[in-house]
Amino acid sequence: MLILTLKNSMLSWDALFNFKFKSSKSLRYIGIGICTTFITLCLGMNSQPSIASSVRGFTNSTAPELHQSIPNNPVDFVQLGRQYYQAGQYAQAIASWQQAADIYAKQGDRLNQAVVAQNLALAHQQLGHWQESEQLILQSLEILRSHPQQPKLLAQALNIQGSLQIAQGQSQEALTTWQKAEQIYEQAGDKDGVTRSKINQSQAMRSLGLYPKAKATLQQVQSLLKELPNSALKLSSLLNLGDTLRLNGDFIEATAILKDSLAIAQQLNDVPTIAEILLSLGNIASSQQQAASAGDITYRKQKSIEAIAYYQQATQIATRPITKVKAQLNQLRLEIDLKKVESAKSLLTKIQAQLPDLPPSRAAVYASVNFAQSLIKLTLSDRQVAAQLLAKAAQQAQAMGDPRAESYAIGYLGELYEQSQQLLEAQELTEKALMLAQTHNAADIAYRWQWQLGRILKAQGKYSQAIAAYNEAVHTLTSIRGDLVSSNTDIQFSFRDSVEPVYRELVGLLMRHEQGKTISQDNLIAARKAIESLQLAELDNFFKEACLTGRATQVDEVDPQAAVIYPIVLPDRLEVIVSLPNRSLFHHTSQISQDQLDQLLSELWRSLRRTSLETDIQTSSEKVYNLLIGKEIADTFNTNKIQTLVFVLDGSLRNLPMAVLYDGKQYLMEKYNLALTPGLQLLDPRPLKRQQLEVFIGGLSKETQNFRALPNVEREIQKIAAMVSTPTPLLNETFISESIKKQISKIPFRVVHLATHGEFSSNAEKTFILTWNNRLGVKQLGELLQTRDQDQRIPIELLVLSACKTAKGDNRATLGLAGIAVRSGARSTIASLWSVEDSATATFMENFYQELAVIGTTKADALRKAQLHLLKNPQFTHPFYWAPFVLVGNWL
Repeated sequence: MLILTLKNSMLSWDALFNFKFKSSKSLRYIGIGICTTFITLCLGMNSQPSIASSVRGFTNSTAPELHQSIPNNPVDFVQLGRQYYQAGQYAQAIASWQQAADIYAKQGDRLNQAVVAQNLALAHQQLGHWQESEQLILQSLEILRSHPQQPKLLAQALNIQGSLQIAQGQSQEALTTWQKAEQIYEQAGDKDGVTRSKINQSQAMRSLGLYPKAKATLQQVQSLLKELPNSALKLSSLLNLGDTLRLNGDFIEATAILKDSLAIAQQLNDVPTIAEILLSLGNIASSQQQAASAGDITYRKQKSIEAIAYYQQATQIATRPITKVKAQLNQLRLEIDLKKVESAKSLLTKIQAQLPDLPPSRAAVYASVNFAQSLIKLTLSDRQVAAQLLAKAAQQAQAMGDPRAESYAIGYLGELYEQSQQLLEAQELTEKALMLAQTHNAADIAYRWQWQLGRILKAQGKYSQAIAAYNEAVHTLTSIRGDLVSSNTDIQFSFRDSVEPVYRELVGLLMRHEQGKTISQDNLIAARKAIESLQLAELDNFFKEACLTGRATQVDEVDPQAAVIYPIVLPDRLEVIVSLPNRSLFHHTSQISQDQLDQLLSELWRSLRRTSLETDIQTSSEKVYNLLIGKEIADTFNTNKIQTLVFVLDGSLRNLPMAVLYDGKQYLMEKYNLALTPGLQLLDPRPLKRQQLEVFIGGLSKETQNFRALPNVEREIQKIAAMVSTPTPLLNETFISESIKKQISKIPFRVVHLATHGEFSSNAEKTFILTWNNRLGVKQLGELLQTRDQDQRIPIELLVLSACKTAKGDNRATLGLAGIAVRSGARSTIASLWSVEDSATATFMENFYQELAVIGTTKADALRKAQLHLLKNPQFTHPFYWAPFVLVGNWL
């Protein structure tokens, strides 16, 4: 057995690694990238400030030799610090720069003292020393404001200050600071500085939810860069812009920008940067593969092969050892996923031979941890080797004075102990890793160890302590939503593996059944809150940005005749929490495994085809009805005079229309108004204003872009236009982005009706609405509809998408529908879950608008009555025609 001891709160790594692990679970590793900023590393030269290119642009990655004799010259200390910084040895960089700063202070050289203070601020930021970093940048700003002849240095200091602010969640302050930096660069005629500041501003705008402005700012950056001649600075700018777009989730644009940068790097014969660009292109393809739905096997495989090709190219030409290892590690991960066992083992051997030769750095520590994970996934017998690697990595990080990297290595060593059921040792290591992360402001990895500690405590039967640890993990996740969305590709991260289980396992603990005890109201409230938080986190991950702001809302504050139903899918059971207007919660448990539930839901989904017998549909849907509602809950609804049921759906349930649930006599929509929501936190609980509706209408009736014609769309549009106030509808050739933007920006429409093809997917790239000549992605549609965002007093009340469908084989496809509903800025969205014959859709929409015009009718009530019209129509009585229409968001 491996024995590790803690001495004076520091790990001792002298023990022998001679033990056997019992568990077969694989390691996972996560790292989160703080918003990408374009920051400049400064050099003091001969008592005159000299501004170097960005940190990303440095090519000298070799760690300096510590035994070299360094003369008492501050320039030499600055240069040495630069080498340490670029090598990822931040504590050593601080030591060198501090010596330079002390010399400059003795010499009375205030200007170079300010420059070195900026460098020190950057290095302290890397180690999570926020207070020291802030003090240093304020010191630099104070000195530089007394030297107005150096405006570029002042702007540079402001750029660094902004990076500190946004890293601590101060987005508005960061935006203001970067705008000041841009103004100074503009006055100094420094176009590169203006570009850097604009890239930074786009990050702050995204954090503040100003997405159209962020997009416009990045477009300005692209225009500025096109005007510049090809140079190392332009290359560095393009590379940073490409990475920024990748972290935004704008994969197509990021690829285009990076390919532009590749052409310049090849022209300049900058081989190290070419390798970095190829690595980034591989990371984009890998991100696209991860974002794709599990059912989209062909696309996922295609993107994996594309990523591997880029990684192989990067490996072949890389001159920096760490770049080569990163590319190989990322390739290894994909080959393991593709089950290419032999080629993966061959690559594993090559990487293992290179790891000892990497200069000590944070990147080297991450590489060792990444390698250990892949090693365990590929060869379960090599846990001893993995443990040795992790122990050595932790020792190396400790020697470098890098607590963040040390926390990673120790934490994952703790996970190895957890898997081997050596729980006391696992707990000790996990607590050590957590202490390091929390002490040094690394909240993005602290949650990982809080979650791990919760699992370990649960395994020991310490349930109350486990719940406390899980609650801390969820609290930490909530605080870093803006960082979570951009995963660091140096390490292994998957939302479904590394974030989603935290919430589900917490809910499982809160709703743990003990003999003779009922689950308390406090636990039910906490479980409901956790599942709503998961819904927000899933949407953030879908958009690859923290785009949602939630607030607690009581159901009786929204609608005193509505009940909210939260089905929660756990591995061994289905828990249903019901929230009533009187603020009481009750729950129902069904002992059905997740696999059994998914099988039942697939059976119901298949039965909803037009050719199926209604009796077959009713048989399957009654089983689902009994799981979600049943007689006991239905009786409670009757007692409380409930008229509207609002579902916060989970798992595969999200792809099914609740309208089709059958109680043995009636479908659910025959008895209740129905609505879906990602959670009450996202509701804007105001009813539709009763006045003539201003409606934007657009759509396609003709065949275009290989999508079939929808001949009844013309009838649909004409009927709706006759009932509402609207300008000339945009049909076919006129239904293009430019025309949509023009109408939307002029008139404060309260309803937007789009009668066109569209698809909802769990992959944001594959969620779209079709125009005549293009596809509007979920973000593009949101930007178009929020063209008039300067006038928030008249928001869009309702977005209607009348010919959409969910992606085939994607059991999380309605994430795309929820994404469009949220990103459009509309309070409510009506859409179809599958393509319905367009004559039935046209009939449904005519009836819907007729009902909506009736005073006192809510949107949910109008939807139900329109569905009932179809149900009673002999042509459309089958659920295939009326069931797919769903309302997402505010149902009033």
